[in-house]
Amino acid sequence: MMELPINAHIEALLFFKGEPLSIDTMAKMLSVSTQEVEKGISELKEILQGRGLSLIEHNGEYILSTQRSLGPLFETMRKEELEKELSKASLETLSIIIYTDGVTRNDIDYIRGVNSTFILRNLLIRGLIEKSTDPKDSRKNVYKPTFETLQFLGITSVQELPEYEKFNMELSRNSGVKE
Repeated sequence: MMELPINAHIEALLFFKGEPLSIDTMAKMLSVSTQEVEKGISELKEILQGRGLSLIEHNGEYILSTQRSLGPLFETMRKEELEKELSKASLETLSIIIYTDGVTRNDIDYIRGVNSTFILRNLLIRGLIEKSTDPKDSRKNVYKPTFETLQFLGITSVQELPEYEKFNMELSRNSGVKE
């Protein structure tokens, strides 16, 4: 299985997961010892010197990130994204999230019939939704509206939305989002 060096496997794993992982978790996922992961992390740190990515360690967990010096570039891009109006697809996705008040990406994709990854990223960046671990399955994330979104809509609870019960039941029936 290990045709590439362990540091390449760790880099790919961190890129794919996009979330902090501990040495123990990486060792289990890669079916190697923790010592091999530690060695691979050390090598990866060296390889990433002077590159666009860096390896961040916090409380025994590691994540890939862009180099801090590239921050101004991404800040400019972020501002441009935030200034654009929400697309029809973004509004559709946001509506699904608000009316279900806790939905996975797979359920959103099923309801919409297309991949929603980019739209979810955009809504997260704008602060309109938040992501948390699904209490039913820790391998999945659940998307919910932020307090700011509810505040902007002038409601204190999603149940105050027009025809909330009707749409929530319809979404549940068609996707298995809520039971």
